[in-house]
Amino acid sequence: MEELIDLVRDDLVRVPGPVDVPRIARLLREAGQVVGAAELLRTTSHLRDHLLGLGPLQELLTPTVTDILVNGDGSVWVDTGEGLERSDLALAPEQARELAVRLATVGGRRLDDAVPYVDAHLPDGARLHAVLPPLSTGATLLSLRLPARHGFDLDALSRAGTFGPLGREVLEAVVASRLAFVVSGGTGTGKSTVLAAMLARVPRHERIVIVEDAQELDVDHPHAVGLQSRHPNAEGAGAVDLSVLVRQCLRMRPDRIVLGECRGAEVRELLQALNTGHEGGCGTLHANTAADVPARLESLGALGGLDPRALASQAASALDVVIHLGRAGRVRRLEQVAVLHRGRDGELATTSALDLRGGEPVAGPAWDELASRLGLSASPAGRGSRRARR
Repeated sequence: MEELIDLVRDDLVRVPGPVDVPRIARLLREAGQVVGAAELLRTTSHLRDHLLGLGPLQELLTPTVTDILVNGDGSVWVDTGEGLERSDLALAPEQARELAVRLATVGGRRLDDAVPYVDAHLPDGARLHAVLPPLSTGATLLSLRLPARHGFDLDALSRAGTFGPLGREVLEAVVASRLAFVVSGGTGTGKSTVLAAMLARVPRHERIVIVEDAQELDVDHPHAVGLQSRHPNAEGAGAVDLSVLVRQCLRMRPDRIVLGECRGAEVRELLQALNTGHEGGCGTLHANTAADVPARLESLGALGGLDPRALASQAASALDVVIHLGRAGRVRRLEQVAVLHRGRDGELATTSALDLRGGEPVAGPAWDELASRLGLSASPAGRGSRRARR
């Protein structure tokens, strides 16, 4: 099989095109091999997986797998929604490196000794991250975040237990009221999924401009356009970072500006953009709790040259709501909705409006304020919630 793979690669260089049955049948004839129709189909599928798909990892793809990880010792772990489990598969060091380099190339990125790490979006929607030695202490490290086989809308997320009727009503009202918001949470809590589902409820006549480092958001909306950052080329030139793209999107007549993930100095440009009349902007942010969002924004603002006071002033004016997600086992759920504001000391703070971590919703101190802005009933009575103690 390895010899046949090399033959197909050489043939693709000479005659570009698909890896299909006629090509494989011709190469087998030229090599003096004769196989039956069933074996020809199986061989073609196997070669396509190795040359265009995930190669030796292809066999792990099932509708329930969300993540595939390759460690430095060659072990392969998968997450089917219930946490990581070790598979029976193992990759040799050269296999892992070859696969990572090929997938990076497919994603339009460079991965070699000069640029030993990569974050890329693959054509099938998967997100790739890979690190080569010596940055990795063992062999190549490879992480794949696989897209959902079927897109999740708010209906599907509700059925999956991400939120109940009250939580869904709040999310829909946040979008309809054009409040600016951030979706926060840890890794794998479904931030991008919930954000995409919320953006799908944006009115069809509005234009959404999405800025990402590596394309991940898949929004079911007829007028959503995306911008993706570009890494430097082999000469170290040509890089375009998120800060530049946020400024560019202002010239694209956006109704809503979306930053796929706030994780650097680009938060400065985002806050400035949202303070220029662009309502309903949003993004995702890594944070442990809703209360930790101000500190997280302050740390990112510092990268952009904003001191805490300046950041608080910009953020309190630009952002309205924090939607925090968590994960309990295989269930990703909405845990808290909070309001961003400046405290008495002038620093950025959050106040809980709705706590969904317990068995029933708990209305927080900021519920009346949020409900008023969203056009919801000021009283939580009859909505399955109770008042939080101050």
